[in-house]
Amino acid sequence: MADTYLGPKSPCLYTFPFTFSPFSGASPRSLSFSLMASNCSSTTHQPSLLVFSGGTAFNGVVEELKKLTTRVAHVLPVSDDGGSTAEIVRVLGGPAVGDIRSRCLRLSDQSTSEARAVRILLGHRLPLDSPRAKSEWYEIVEGSHELWQGVSKPYRETIRAFLAYFQDQILRRSDESFCFSNGSIGNFFFAGARIFFQSLDAAIFLFSRVSDIPAESFVLPVISTNERLTLGCELWDGTVIRGQNEISHPTHGFMQPIDKDASSAPALPSRIKRVFYMSSEGSNLLHEVFPTVNPTVLEQLRSVDCIVFGMGSLFTSICPSLVLLGVGETISLRSCPKVLLLNGTHDRETSGFSASCFVTAITDALNRTYGDHHNCLTNPPNKYINTLLVPKNGLIPVDIESLGSQGIFNVVTVDSIHDPKVGVLFDPKSLIQALSNLLTDEWA
Repeated sequence: MADTYLGPKSPCLYTFPFTFSPFSGASPRSLSFSLMASNCSSTTHQPSLLVFSGGTAFNGVVEELKKLTTRVAHVLPVSDDGGSTAEIVRVLGGPAVGDIRSRCLRLSDQSTSEARAVRILLGHRLPLDSPRAKSEWYEIVEGSHELWQGVSKPYRETIRAFLAYFQDQILRRSDESFCFSNGSIGNFFFAGARIFFQSLDAAIFLFSRVSDIPAESFVLPVISTNERLTLGCELWDGTVIRGQNEISHPTHGFMQPIDKDASSAPALPSRIKRVFYMSSEGSNLLHEVFPTVNPTVLEQLRSVDCIVFGMGSLFTSICPSLVLLGVGETISLRSCPKVLLLNGTHDRETSGFSASCFVTAITDALNRTYGDHHNCLTNPPNKYINTLLVPKNGLIPVDIESLGSQGIFNVVTVDSIHDPKVGVLFDPKSLIQALSNLLTDEWA
C-alpha cells in the first residue's frame, strides 16, 4: 500500500540516512570538508583536478574520469534560466540549480540497486503535457509512483520530505501558477532543500549525500548565493542580450524543452564581446552587477594538480565562471597544467571560431578585458592555458601559428566519436587517457 500524503512536513521530522542533522550545530560545508578529510587516505595518490564546465557537455566523460581520479572539483555556473529551472526561478526565485543537479547525478553511485533507483528517481522528468505532468507529480510526492520501487524507507522519507516542502512553497505562492511540464524531480528536490536550509551549499551537501557522490569530489557553484542570478552578454555590434538561454538556445519567451545538444540555433547577429551578470530585481534590469566568487573555488584553484576548461558552450557555460574577481588572478599564478578541451563543432556562440579564438575568449574573460577598467588584468594567454586537447576530425580549425603566437605549443589530438545529434565529440576513454598522460609527464 502506498504511503498517504498528509501535506507538507518539516524535513527535519524524518531520519536522515546519513550523518547530517540540521540541529547538529555544524554547517553542511564544514561537514562535507570533514567527510572529505576522513576519506582522503585512500585517494591521496590520485591527481586532483578542477574543471570549469556547464551541466551538459562534460557530463559525457564524468564516468570515465572517475576511473582516473575522484579528487575533482566541478565548478558550475548558477545562471541557467532554461527548461524547468526557469519555472522554479520564476515562481520561487533563487539561483539556477539544473547544472549542479545534473553533475551530482552523473557523479552518483550506481553500485547497488537502491543507488540506481535513487538516481533514476532524481533524474526523472515529468511529461510535456501539463495535466499529465501535474498528475504524475502528485503520484510521486504522495509516494504511490512506481519510481519509488527499490528506494528504502530512510531515503524515501528524506526525499519525499523535501519534495513535499517544495510543493508547499509553490502552494504558498497563490498568485503564481506553477507549470510542471517537463519538470525535473531532481530540480524540485534541490529547490526544496535550498529553500528549507536557506543555503545553496547546504542543498548541495544534502543532494550529494542522497545521491552518494564520492566524498572527495566537490560540486561547486561558482557563486554561492541564495539569490537569483541573470547572465547577460554584449555583442561586438553593441547589442545586449539578457538571459543565458536567450544567448545560447533562444525560445523567444515560450515555455518549451531546451535541447542543449542541438547546434542548429541561428547564429548571433554579431560575435560575443563579453558576458557579465545583470540585476534581476528593480526597475533597471540592464544594470551590471558584480557577484563574489565562491571562496572554495579559489581555495581549490590554489591547490589542485591540474586546471581544466571543459568543452561546451563557451560563453554561457565556461566564461560565467571566469569573469569573477579573483579567478584570473589565482589561475595566472599557478604553474600546473592548464588544459583547454576544444569543442568538436561550432555552435550559436562560436560560429566561425578557430582554436585561437577560444583561447582569446577565455583570456579576455579571465582578464576581464572589456569590464570595469579598474579591475582589468593584462596577462597573456599562456598564463591561463598551456595545453590544448583537440578531438580528431573536429570542425574547429586548429590554427597552430596563431596558437604559437599566444604562447601555446602543446596541442594534442585525441580520438573522437561521432554523435548524430551533436557531431564530433571526444572519445571519453581516449580523453581521460590523454589527461592521465599529461599528469604523468608533469610528475615525472
